[in-house]
Amino acid sequence: MLSIYQLKPKFQAILRPYANFLYKANITANQVTLTACFGSILIALIVGALVTYQWIFFLVPIWMFIRMALNAIDGILAKEYNQQTNLGAYLNEICDVVSDSALLFIFTTIDVVNNDLVILVILLSLLTEYSGVLGIMVGVSRRYDGPMGKSDRAFTFGAISLAIATYLLPLNWINILLSIISILLIYTIINRIRKGILDAQKS
Repeated sequence: MLSIYQLKPKFQAILRPYANFLYKANITANQVTLTACFGSILIALIVGALVTYQWIFFLVPIWMFIRMALNAIDGILAKEYNQQTNLGAYLNEICDVVSDSALLFIFTTIDVVNNDLVILVILLSLLTEYSGVLGIMVGVSRRYDGPMGKSDRAFTFGAISLAIATYLLPLNWINILLSIISILLIYTIINRIRKGILDAQKS
């Protein structure tokens, strides 16, 4: 299933010089991971506090891109600079779901948005990542299948936020988009479980 995650190798190639710079500056992969997490929480707080000014949503796509870059860089530091640790594995997964939840929770501050739909998307996002991690438990690799994986969600909600900031998206359409995203998340969960089971049967 097509996913933006498939572009990660090319994205990492562009970011490799920056990872090398951070390595020489004694910045570790775990520090980059935590920076991405705390940055996401900070952006969520700022946008949530100033949500009456729609232009503030410009911060979301900008941060989503920075966060994706930081996530790619921490992977480079971990794998290519011998910084892989058990703590890093925990931080990578936990910080991702915390960041996702914080950034998605912003949408509950918009009056016309159905909060139940936002919470549903958050829960399904958590299950999507959990189903990906469970691949390791059945003896295969972690699953990153789409169509609504972490990178896909970052792109999607970044695009929605940009449309909100530029007044191109009527706010009452957000509920429709959240419903579609929920369906895609359910499909992603099923897809990751199915692919994980198939891989386990082959091994």
